Amino acid sequence: MSKVCQITGRKRMIGNNVAHSKLRTKRDFALNLKTKKFWSESEQRWITLRVTAKGMRIIEKNGLDATLRDAQAKGYVNLV
Repeated sequence: MSKVCQITGRKRMIGNNVAHSKLRTKRDFALNLKTKKFWSESEQRWITLRVTAKGMRIIEKNGLDATLRDAQAKGYVNLV
């Protein structure tokens, strides 16, 4: 499974390590991804998502069902 947040759609970013001599080498900025289970009151079941810390804060703020509806509309998550 790729390293993409299922709520925000964020992916890893590519950048440069810059040495003191201005020598540049490629690096990637990884996400703070966690695999977390959330309880859905409407479906009465656990839903497992790969979310970033920011995605968890969004779920905490807006609620799981509303956040999942928004993420499905944007095409970030596909639940059966």
